[in-house]
Amino acid sequence: MVILGIDPGTAVCGFGLIESPKANHYKCVDYGTIRSKSGKPHAERLKRMYDGITDIIAAYQPDLMAVEDIFYGQNVQAALKLGQARGVVIIAGVNAGIPVTTYAAREVKQSLTGYGAASKEQVQRMVRDMLDLQQAVSPLDASDALAIALCHAQRWWTDQKLKSQK
Repeated sequence: MVILGIDPGTAVCGFGLIESPKANHYKCVDYGTIRSKSGKPHAERLKRMYDGITDIIAAYQPDLMAVEDIFYGQNVQAALKLGQARGVVIIAGVNAGIPVTTYAAREVKQSLTGYGAASKEQVQRMVRDMLDLQQAVSPLDASDALAIALCHAQRWWTDQKLKSQK
């Protein structure tokens, strides 16, 4: 099973793909970012993100997709733009026929580190350890995307185990 994790952002959108053939077994397939130039109109940046996600989906044919929920801070405009970015990512997955699940950042951090307020660097270290990588994944947007995919894999396998016990 291949899982695509996405950390949506209007300037930098992180993606991470993992393979999880069975519970607690994870392999990094690929990761990176989709970047948009800051001077471009917002609509063009959203299209760049959509095109990038659809290209990744076409190349890797993931079975599942997990997306980080937006975090609302003080800036309403930024939250609205992030919401649009998240919507573009979700539509790309839905259009490809992939089940899409969303997770709050706190939930992802809790799942990987056991602490919902863990730093990005702590999450980055856990991603490296869980995927048995030689070095930390950089940039943090890509590391966060892999963390989202790992969180979803853990939840998915737990759900499968519970279903089989019924």
